[in-house]
Amino acid sequence: MPLSIFGFRALWSPYYALSLVAVIIIYFLITVKWRHKFENSTALTRKEAILFLMGIVFLYILKGSPVDILGHILFSVHMTQMALLLLIVAPLFVMGIPSWIWSRLLEVKVFGFIFRFFTKPLIAVLFFGLMFSAYHYPMILDNVKLDIFAHALFTATMFMAGIFFWWPVVNKVEGQLKLHGLQQIGYVILSAILITPACALIIFADTAVYATYTEGEAWLQAMALCVPAGTLASLSSLGLSGPEVFTSMSAVSDQQLGGILMKVTQEAIYIFVIGKIFFTWAHEERSNADEITRKELLKHQELRANS
Repeated sequence: MPLSIFGFRALWSPYYALSLVAVIIIYFLITVKWRHKFENSTALTRKEAILFLMGIVFLYILKGSPVDILGHILFSVHMTQMALLLLIVAPLFVMGIPSWIWSRLLEVKVFGFIFRFFTKPLIAVLFFGLMFSAYHYPMILDNVKLDIFAHALFTATMFMAGIFFWWPVVNKVEGQLKLHGLQQIGYVILSAILITPACALIIFADTAVYATYTEGEAWLQAMALCVPAGTLASLSSLGLSGPEVFTSMSAVSDQQLGGILMKVTQEAIYIFVIGKIFFTWAHEERSNADEITRKELLKHQELRANS
């Protein structure tokens, strides 16, 4: 059965698209037109603008295009959605929003307190791993997908966990903690280790464990998150009993594929990030070799003078 039966509104989310366009307009108004009204603001760079716009485009593709519908039909698509949302979109927004805006936000007392607490490296990586694992616990995922408010809250919290996780790696805000070199590599590897058990449980489960992807009534209720109620009601005569009317893949195979795609996507992104960190760190070490040698010689001379 084709996805077109759900209609234009469900497939392309025009209101969501308009809201993202509004966000883009506000972004450029603040960073360009109204920038002079803010103290210590700096000119928007081309790189920041491109990264932010990339984040918006990815966000629309993942949550506003037919990919979102597919994510409610196929668990494997849902897992790919989550991987890209947390591991690509989140850091794009961290890097795409100018540092001076982040600084102004962190000056807000409550926001600053929460942000500084959850971006401490150990807390950030543990919170990210915990939220990811908890979200994909069958009872939690099924209940979240059956309530629009719970789904919105949990998704927003997951996304913020992604922001917190990437902050110590990619932020450039003056005065904010940032890991460097081997610290960044160890941090990313620890994250990969923490989310592996959840992926492994999904991959090696021999039965389908998510009711919202296997049971017709639960699935239809979950589809209400992205399909207008009137459209779903009008489609009841077509015999929509579950995801199986859109795919020949069994629920177990789809579930296992989802775990594999999540892990492969995560590993590919982490390998790219670790490679970039390593080569940046190595370049900085080579560029500052003379300064490092000078400091070491001074330390050695001080030790000899004090001995």
